[in-house]
Amino acid sequence: MALNNTYGARPVQQEAAVGAAIQILLVALLGAATGLGPAGWLTGLVFAVAGWAVLARAVHRSALASFGPANRVTLGRAVLVGAVTALVADAFRGAPPVALLVGLTAVALVLDGVDGKVARRTGTSSALGARFDMEVDAFLILVLSVYVSLELGVWVLLIGGMRYAFVAAARFCPWLNASLPPSTARKAVAAAQGVLLLLAASGLLPGAAAAGVVAVALALLVWSFGRDVRWLWRRSRATGPTRPTGATAVTVTGVTGATASARVRPALPVRPVRPTAAAAAAAAMVRVAPVEPMEPVVAVAVVAVSDHLVVVHSAP
Repeated sequence: MALNNTYGARPVQQEAAVGAAIQILLVALLGAATGLGPAGWLTGLVFAVAGWAVLARAVHRSALASFGPANRVTLGRAVLVGAVTALVADAFRGAPPVALLVGLTAVALVLDGVDGKVARRTGTSSALGARFDMEVDAFLILVLSVYVSLELGVWVLLIGGMRYAFVAAARFCPWLNASLPPSTARKAVAAAQGVLLLLAASGLLPGAAAAGVVAVALALLVWSFGRDVRWLWRRSRATGPTRPTGATAVTVTGVTGATASARVRPALPVRPVRPTAAAAAAAAMVRVAPVEPMEPVVAVAVVAVSDHLVVVHSAP
């Protein structure tokens, strides 16, 4: 049976390889059109290879029979995000083509509302799709934060890093792993982050106005996180320590949007983590069974972009 699953997963894994190939081709086109420097080339290639490796492993472990149309949309968004990441990495040596960067980012943000709808209409929702969607969203916000911080200062990185900080905190405060109730306000804050950061990155606003827009985005994010942390704290005091029993949340406070929550199927068992050194490191990331976390893509690509510490927030 395991052998059949292995062979059945191969065509699905090949789609991840196709995505990596398209990513490399897009980076090559960017290099020819914009004259990417070594940092841009390296970041784009690392993003493609790391993304392929992690996604292929996740697909194998999830034993999907088909990659599905919704995941193809998300994979296309990941390719666009990889291109944006390469341009942002290149921005450390000089001004990137802002119009191209804004255009690629805008398309990726618009498609964020497509994959969830496709998953619902085609009945192809899955834990893998939800997690994949979430990580692409979160990483795009992180990359935009890095780019905007070049003009406005390192404080902007709080927007991209806050989600990752939540998971690091959950390592020491397990009550943060509990499920959060659905929230329209949380989804609105999530959607606002990408739009406001893109507006600041576009160069259409004077410096003070851009700083004000980003400050509003950060204030909304802090409010949303603070409200959720307060709710989780009160819940932990009322119910005592508990372990999550369903699929770990995919509606992410102020960072990823509302589409991920519609793509996960509940009641997936969560594997326990053994108290080893490796498990202690892995515990800083959210586990969604049977899908492996996508954070390695974040870690590898972020190191290529900047040396800032990054951290995650995830909620059901």
